[in-house]
Amino acid sequence: MPKQSRLAPSKEINRLIEIMRALRDPDSGCPWDIEQTFSSIAPYTIEEAYEVAEAIHHGDMAALKDELGDLLLQLVYHAQMAAEQDAFDFGDVVYAITEKMIRRHPHVFGDETAREAGMVKGMWEQIKADERDGRGKKPASAVEGVPAALPALTRALKLQKKAARVGFDWDDARQVIAKLREEIDELEAELDQGGKIEQIREEIGDLLFAVANLARHLAVDPEAALRAGNAKFQRRFKAMEARLALSGRTPEACTLVELEAEWQAAKAAEKA
Repeated sequence: MPKQSRLAPSKEINRLIEIMRALRDPDSGCPWDIEQTFSSIAPYTIEEAYEVAEAIHHGDMAALKDELGDLLLQLVYHAQMAAEQDAFDFGDVVYAITEKMIRRHPHVFGDETAREAGMVKGMWEQIKADERDGRGKKPASAVEGVPAALPALTRALKLQKKAARVGFDWDDARQVIAKLREEIDELEAELDQGGKIEQIREEIGDLLFAVANLARHLAVDPEAALRAGNAKFQRRFKAMEARLALSGRTPEACTLVELEAEWQAAKAAEKA
C-alpha cells in the first residue's frame, strides 16, 4: 500500500476503501478511527442519513453531494471493521445488494416471460417472504421485522402497514379521526384524574400512534409532515422575533397575550 501522505482524491471507490484501511491501521492510523466499533459508529451512520435527507429537503445539490459522500464513508467504515473480523468486506456488500435487486425485479431482469408479466401487486412482498423462508426466518408474527431503532413515527407507520396487510385496518380515514378523538378524550380524562407520568406517557403514545395511522390513511408520510411542521414553526417564530425587534422588544419581555398577537400577525403575513 502506498504511504498515507501519497494518497490523493479519486473517483474510484477503491481509493476510499484504501483511505479507510489506512485510517484503521493499528500501527499508523488515526487513534480515534482505530478505537471505533460498530456500536460507536452506528449513531453517526443514522445522523449522516438524516443530513442527506436535509440536503434533499433544501434542494441543495452541492450539500447533497457532500452528504452522500459522508454516508458512503459510513458504509465503507462498517465494511472495513467487518473485514478486520473476517466477516465480510465491501465487495461482499456490493455483491449482496446487486444480487438482491436483480432477484427482486424479475419484471426488469428476468426472462422474457417474467418481463412480459410485469410488476404485479404483492410481488415485492411475496419475493421478500420467499427470501425469509429460504433463510429459515419465517416471522412468528405479521408485525415482526420492523427495526426498533427507526424513528418512532416511521416505525408506527411500518407496523400499521404490516397489520393492514392481514386485514387489521380501518376502512377509511374518518374512522381513524374518530379514534384520534377517542385518544384525546382518554388523555384528557387521565389529566382530570391527576394521572401519573407513566399513564400520561402511555396516552400520549396512543395519541401519536393514531396520528401516524391517520397520516397513513391520507397517504402522508408522518415524519416528512412533522419535519415540515417543525420548519414552519421555526420560520414563523423567527418572524415573530423580528417583528418584536422592530419595536425594541424581546419575547421574554412580552406577555403571552402579546406573543400570541405577534404570532398571529407573523402567520397572517406569511399567508398573504
